[in-house]
Amino acid sequence: MADTNLQVELVAADRLVWSGEAKQVTARTVEGDLGVLPGHAPLLSVLVPGVVDVQTADGETWAAAVDTGFLSVADNRVSILSEYAQLSHEIDLEKARQDLERAREAGEDDDEALAHVRSAEARIRAAERESSSRAR
Repeated sequence: MADTNLQVELVAADRLVWSGEAKQVTARTVEGDLGVLPGHAPLLSVLVPGVVDVQTADGETWAAAVDTGFLSVADNRVSILSEYAQLSHEIDLEKARQDLERAREAGEDDDEALAHVRSAEARIRAAERESSSRAR
């Protein structure tokens, strides 16, 4: 009998952010947006700063902002390993907007400045998804 759920772990450099069963995971990789369902072929991909969406086995949907890292899929297990990861409900939206403004003022001419802009944008997108899901 095939498993109907994925076992998912989202791990940041300093902590386990979330672990549990899910029906679907969506993340942004260097190849583009990637959706993972049960039975997905084995895969290893590089994450880019963005938002990871998880539809849990309970039917809830949550989002997390992540920086660079890796996404691994094998045998209905999804491991998301990122330098930084924060669940949407943990994000201070106003602070993220201020961080984005400061990062833009610093310029986007070098890789480090651009990375700060992308990280702040990802936190804002994740927090806004949390806000819109609460409004439903």
